[in-house]
Amino acid sequence: MTQDKVVIIGVAGDSGCGKSTFLRRLEDLFGKEFMTVICLDDYHSLDRKGRKAAGVTALDPKANNFDLMAEQIKALKNGQAIDKPIYNHETGELDPPEKIEPNKVIVIEGLHPLYDERVRELVDFSVYLDISEEVKIQWKIQRDMAERGHTYDDVVASINARKPDFTAYIEPQKQYADIVIQVLPTQLIEEKEGKILRVRLIEKEGIEHFEPTYLFDEGSTIDWRPCGRKLTCSYPGLKMYYGPDNYMGNEVSILEIDGQFDNLEEMIYVESHLSRTGTKYYGEMTELLLKHKDYPGSNNGTGLFQVLVGLKMRETYEKITGTVANTESQEVAKV
Repeated sequence: MTQDKVVIIGVAGDSGCGKSTFLRRLEDLFGKEFMTVICLDDYHSLDRKGRKAAGVTALDPKANNFDLMAEQIKALKNGQAIDKPIYNHETGELDPPEKIEPNKVIVIEGLHPLYDERVRELVDFSVYLDISEEVKIQWKIQRDMAERGHTYDDVVASINARKPDFTAYIEPQKQYADIVIQVLPTQLIEEKEGKILRVRLIEKEGIEHFEPTYLFDEGSTIDWRPCGRKLTCSYPGLKMYYGPDNYMGNEVSILEIDGQFDNLEEMIYVESHLSRTGTKYYGEMTELLLKHKDYPGSNNGTGLFQVLVGLKMRETYEKITGTVANTESQEVAKV
């Protein structure tokens, strides 16, 4: 295939932070056939036994081959095919490599997309999915105790075992991301189960091809309670915030939603007060949310901000390439 320009998107974050849901939302915007996802676990240099013998976790850079990662991502960006290694999660071993052709969009996702400077410089747009420890524990408890038969103590122990490496190698990548989606416990009420969330969209200022979304008035500080006659909100309601800030040494804009929506169709009301969302027509963001009501986080800020970041990635792709992403979905939208 002839390939004009390959756009590289980085999706960073710990396991269980919503990367797979976000990637499914991205497929809606770019089209499955135009987007290739590379899981960076495939660049583990040590298999499960090797890591155990060396006494390192998969989060440790020593267990990963950044030279090969940088070389192969660069080749894809230059329109060349690669023979990518495969890490088999079931066996914990390295399988024979597979051939990957360049595509319009290559998404590199995993623990380390922004760790190595050489790889970082190849990424055109990046997001870091940042789940606070309190929420991470609640989510992991719900998943591991329900689906995997783990005890509460097992879950907390596994999080604590990863914590030193997570703090040393994964978390610092937040400073390099163009956008951070931060998921925190609600501040509206005392709530211990992690069902009601406060979600912050931290958007870096001054990035080429990217203009941050804002609420009402760019650069102002806004507190907004959009509940009442135009939005159905059961207790404790919904609260939004927008304002400039400094985050990890970067000038940023912060957009925040605390609480959850009762009626997704009414999201159009919130959407209509946001500017520079990257939508192509009125209501596109709400439509994309409604398309997958069953996805985790669809009724709170996680779903809304994942859709918004996807729209901003599409907009960035179109600015970089000068072409329209996923023309098929645009035609469907017009019909």
